[in-house]
Amino acid sequence: MLTILFDGIAYGMLLFILAVGLAVTMGLMNFINLAHGAFAMVGGYTTVLLMQRAGWPFLACLPLAFIVPALLGALLERTLYRPLYQRPHLDQVLFSIGLVFMAVAAVDYFIGSTQQNMQLPEWLKGRSEFGSGALTLGMGHYRLFIIVVCALLTLALQYVLSSTRFGSRLRASVDDQRVAAGLGINVNVVFLATFAVGSGLAGLGGALGAEVLGLDPQFPLKFMVYFLIVVAVGGTASITGPLLAALLLGVADVAGKYYIPKMGAFIVYSLMIVILIWRPQGLFVRKGASK
Repeated sequence: MLTILFDGIAYGMLLFILAVGLAVTMGLMNFINLAHGAFAMVGGYTTVLLMQRAGWPFLACLPLAFIVPALLGALLERTLYRPLYQRPHLDQVLFSIGLVFMAVAAVDYFIGSTQQNMQLPEWLKGRSEFGSGALTLGMGHYRLFIIVVCALLTLALQYVLSSTRFGSRLRASVDDQRVAAGLGINVNVVFLATFAVGSGLAGLGGALGAEVLGLDPQFPLKFMVYFLIVVAVGGTASITGPLLAALLLGVADVAGKYYIPKMGAFIVYSLMIVILIWRPQGLFVRKGASK
């Protein structure tokens, strides 16, 4: 039981890091970027290719798994996404889905369609067990590593958004772009940095999740629904909602697959439906922003 809870928390933390960039762009920037999973795929392939073909150690690849998607996100925000900020959401959805299929086709053509294997360092392999009987806790070393890294990232992100000048500028830019610009805030730079960081976090999540979730060209399509569930259930008031939603989703998914494997994703979608019926706008709702 404790092992299932531990694995579910690890899975949920991983989903949160993968989806938090989407939560920020949808909730704070009011932009629907369904190509978010493509940035996660870029981070995953950056890590795997550097390890396989250049012999880089795993930890040395993680910073590049953040930097490469962040730079790509900044480039695309400046050239492709920015003109769509004021367009209807349907236009944003169709455009970003088109980018997903382009990314899938490009990776399949240049790298291949086979699933990539990532060789973890020895100290991340293995499992430690504590307790006995029904209270046995089996902790996979890599899943413990994921929990620690994602927890540190969550604390850092919460601090940046709530306690720094950049966070206050971002909130001001979202509430009223004209007033923010009149106060001397460069709204375009704030949105560019936000989009880049969100893309970089997705890439880092893709690198961390390559061993757990698998990595192939269909990655953005397979996990798009999970990212959307995290954002829809958690709401967009803050990162607290998506974090709680990701943890609930992770624990429910792992427990459902363990106890009722034939039900598949039924448990996850049932939980989503119940929560959205109870709170249609998500667990946390952003108040006070002008629409």
